[in-house]
Amino acid sequence: MAHLLDPFQLKHLTLRNRIVSTSHAPNFVEDGHPRDRYRLYHEEKAKGGVALTVVGGSTNIAPDSPSVFGQLYAGDDSIIPWFRKLTDGVHEHGAAIMCQITHMGRRTAWDDGHWLPVLAPSCIRERAHRAFPKVMEQEDIDRVIGNFVSAARRCQLGGFDGIEILSHSHLLGQFLSPLTNQRDDEYGGVLENRMRLTLQVLDAVRAEVGSEFILSMRITGDELTEGGLSAEDCIAVARMLEKSGHVDLLNILAGAPYDDLGLAEWVRPMGLPAAPHITVAGRIRDAVDLPILHAGGIADIATARHAVTGGFVDLVGMTRAQMADPYLVEKLARGGEERIRPCVGLGYCVDRVNQGKPAVCGHNAATGREQTLPHIIAHSDTRKKVFVVGGGPGGLEAARVCALRGHEVVLFEASDRLGGQLVLASKGKTRRQVWGVADWLISEVTVLGVDIRLNTYAEANDVLSEAPDVVIIATGGWPEPLAIPGGDLTISSWEMLSGEARVSGEVLLFDEVGGHPAAVTADALAGNGCSVNLVTPDRAILYDLGPTTSAVALRDLAANGVTFTCLQELASLVREDDRVRASLRHVLTRNVTERLVDHVVVEHGLSPMAELYLDLKPISRNHGQVEHKALIDGGFPFVDTNQCSQFYLARIGDAVTSRNMHAAILDALRVCAAV
Repeated sequence: MAHLLDPFQLKHLTLRNRIVSTSHAPNFVEDGHPRDRYRLYHEEKAKGGVALTVVGGSTNIAPDSPSVFGQLYAGDDSIIPWFRKLTDGVHEHGAAIMCQITHMGRRTAWDDGHWLPVLAPSCIRERAHRAFPKVMEQEDIDRVIGNFVSAARRCQLGGFDGIEILSHSHLLGQFLSPLTNQRDDEYGGVLENRMRLTLQVLDAVRAEVGSEFILSMRITGDELTEGGLSAEDCIAVARMLEKSGHVDLLNILAGAPYDDLGLAEWVRPMGLPAAPHITVAGRIRDAVDLPILHAGGIADIATARHAVTGGFVDLVGMTRAQMADPYLVEKLARGGEERIRPCVGLGYCVDRVNQGKPAVCGHNAATGREQTLPHIIAHSDTRKKVFVVGGGPGGLEAARVCALRGHEVVLFEASDRLGGQLVLASKGKTRRQVWGVADWLISEVTVLGVDIRLNTYAEANDVLSEAPDVVIIATGGWPEPLAIPGGDLTISSWEMLSGEARVSGEVLLFDEVGGHPAAVTADALAGNGCSVNLVTPDRAILYDLGPTTSAVALRDLAANGVTFTCLQELASLVREDDRVRASLRHVLTRNVTERLVDHVVVEHGLSPMAELYLDLKPISRNHGQVEHKALIDGGFPFVDTNQCSQFYLARIGDAVTSRNMHAAILDALRVCAAV
């Protein structure tokens, strides 16, 4: 029986364990190249013990496969020196490294890059990327085969141990799937014809790179969609790949990510069952003798262990888990499994990439910022007394980092429990796993010996009486009533989620923010039997969320009877008997309509709870200010502007202004890592 930490022989390459970081595009590219930010991100996983990191999620091979979410571009030789620097860096820390290459086919945009027509086997539009593709001619097919060959050669010259050719949902997979291939030539019809292009690419690539270079394929194990590739089809594909003699490893996925919900079911946020496709990979493993890799919502060691020891896979992908904690393997190897920072499925990583932004982990602020922020907190040369006021995620992270620095840390929390707004954020069903962030932080500050003082409302005299060296204000914010006529008739999302306000009947939920808080509030209201209409002034519901988390949230809300209204703002409220008459104003036409409801619940952000900060600011050593350049560059952020004072002061998170959990945790790490 294989175990997670057992080595694995992949052709001539000995992998030091069974845990892999699979290909993904964190959008850290510069001019299509993997420069220092990209390299350091992958080096950190190598330092943390990963066996193999597969870089370049959807590395593009041709100009008519433009980047739409920050991919590498291996379509010319300028990338080779950057490849070499990346592979040398990862190899130095004992990990293997491969690069995934692809032509995206219809799964990209026509109005980006060089504005070339999008290609596909047939003219069938994908809802996720929205292009109407050109039907490929034989000349296009021949050119794409050559593009694969040239990109494979560049990867080999760049020092990779091998490449992974991506089929699933991209051009090669589009030829395979009957959902996207309606051709009647030698590339369409029966499975053997639809497989023709894949085999031609493999023949040509293997002839270019030789027999020793490792060649993996990322393929579909079951499209799980009516009319798509069945499990039997996918087993037949795997057998044809094995028979070709060119493939050394199969990476198995499942599903059809052709729209937002399909993408969510492939790259799973919380609200969906974890790791549902392990058995799909197991079916392929039973059918062929090739090694099998699988990644798909495997976020914890227990699930990964089950996948390997149960014989479903040979290698297990834990990609987002290593974004949360790149030292996952190292901690497991030294018996520190309980200290692993968990991936809870926040979805902030993949959603930001699909919004054109660099990936970050929702609760590990160092991920993707390895140039300036540490994953391993260094011990300070001098021990200081640090007071942290506020026990939400920002305050907990500040306390954790300062304790790891070796300081004496006191954490004040006004309520009877730690967790801050995460107590409320975990009230709904879809996002309840968010509590895992608080759970880990609370465990860490406890293990690290932080002096935790609950039910303690800290005031200036309380702080000054104990002579701290540093004070971190993480008191968060508070929802103020809407500044409209009748605004005092509203109920805040906080009051509803905390149970302070009892809400029933017909509810108008007004969302000014466009993020998770309104979704959680609507989820909880619907779960309590309310009839909910979610209203927003934005042109789309949950406007600020990316495709995976919004698709899952909206699916669950719709299934629970929540209705949606866009482009409307609350103008005024009037009490009418025991109900509320709400006037809604269209944000474009300014037309006003009225609704009679039982309650109006509002989510419109927070006002900072900054009283303690303002009391301490005039007598602090830095007048409460942090130096932005030092903060950004990872330096000591405080400047002496009042040397008569003993203590430095900073505020973080919503105590500054209304933002999100990641911003609070990033504030905490930036401020405290150099204290």
